[in-house]
Amino acid sequence: MKKQRVWFRIVGLTVLCFLLAACAPEREEPAGGESGDQNTAEKPEELTIWANDEEAQLEAIEDIAADYEEQEGIKVNVVAKSMLDQEQELSLAGPEGKGPDLFFQPHDRIGNIVAQGLAEPLDLSQEQISGYSEAAMEAVSYNYDGQTDWYGTPMVFETYGIFYNTDIVSEAPETIEDLQAVIEEYTNPDEEQYGFLMKPNDLYFAYPFFKNFGAYIFGGDSGEYDITDIGLNNEGAVEGGEVYQSFFGQGKIPASTTSDVIDGLFTEGKVGAVINGPWAIPGYRDALGDKLAFAPFPSLNGEPGETLVGVKSWMVSYYSENKDWATDLALFLTNKENLQHYYELAGELPPNTEALEGLEDPIHAAFAEQIKHGVPMPSTPQMAQVWEPMNNALQFLADGEDVQPVLDEAVEQIKANIEASGQ
Repeated sequence: MKKQRVWFRIVGLTVLCFLLAACAPEREEPAGGESGDQNTAEKPEELTIWANDEEAQLEAIEDIAADYEEQEGIKVNVVAKSMLDQEQELSLAGPEGKGPDLFFQPHDRIGNIVAQGLAEPLDLSQEQISGYSEAAMEAVSYNYDGQTDWYGTPMVFETYGIFYNTDIVSEAPETIEDLQAVIEEYTNPDEEQYGFLMKPNDLYFAYPFFKNFGAYIFGGDSGEYDITDIGLNNEGAVEGGEVYQSFFGQGKIPASTTSDVIDGLFTEGKVGAVINGPWAIPGYRDALGDKLAFAPFPSLNGEPGETLVGVKSWMVSYYSENKDWATDLALFLTNKENLQHYYELAGELPPNTEALEGLEDPIHAAFAEQIKHGVPMPSTPQMAQVWEPMNNALQFLADGEDVQPVLDEAVEQIKANIEASGQ
């Protein structure tokens, strides 16, 4: 993923996927059996996995697959396929017996995938999940038809925080007040110099402003959401919205700022600090070198900033004829050693607690610290109906409109969208 957490925010297929849900196959009992104990499952000659087609990621997966072949004597066919295309292609190829045993997806698509009957719930022991962070396992859990199961083995963790240029901002802003002070001290719009910039209409990055004051997207727990309970216009949301609004206006962040403008000015050395995720590290480092630093999201309302977190995981295809061995391979791909190898080649953060604690790169280590305060992105299909109304609302707030009515209208639009979509 290059920019704006593409893997989080791809929602174009959501309505189609829900329409396809009516065609989902009858569910069987989970494959059962613990990975590594395959006495009840005949060893297959080969397994097929669909891996994301980015070069560094693919190289790392091919390395790990080769190790599995050597260990188990099972040929692993690694097929390069964009994870953004896998869901739709599996819905067509799976019933024909042409799909993979494992496929690779961001967790916010789990709701759609499960609704279509494309993924097998995983029967994992506490020992098998003990290495993954708690937030990662929360992200890959989902309640379907009254039962909550795990649907993936976590491979990658992502969130966001504050990148800053140490030539301009010498110390990391620890509180939201520190970040406001950076704006006051270093902003000179006439010369296109800014202390801090963020996109005005992006709920993903703005979420801590709301969550830390008691707002939420959907009620309920991760994977068991109450879509009738939307907390984006409650008292806390209004308070957070007012803090958010205070960052925009004359002499502050321009309300028309775009991602391209932010990245361009930051890499030119004209901005002190920006919000972004780990996908931005290569470009920022190329431009700023040793001047680039990263800090967790500043504290708000007296608590660490709670950012949205995303997880990419391996999912076992419902159509696989070797579900036990596919699960075994998924666990092998995501054990500590292989996650470390994947991180070294692909540069993506491992969701293994020990691997995270051992990161030596200071920027990646700071991301690992932020993940401790992460909130999994809701994986329910109805999340697709939240983005546009809330992004529009944030733009209205940046333009100076009254907070409560703007948020009320956004929530009403979200409810209407959910009802209209049949979700």
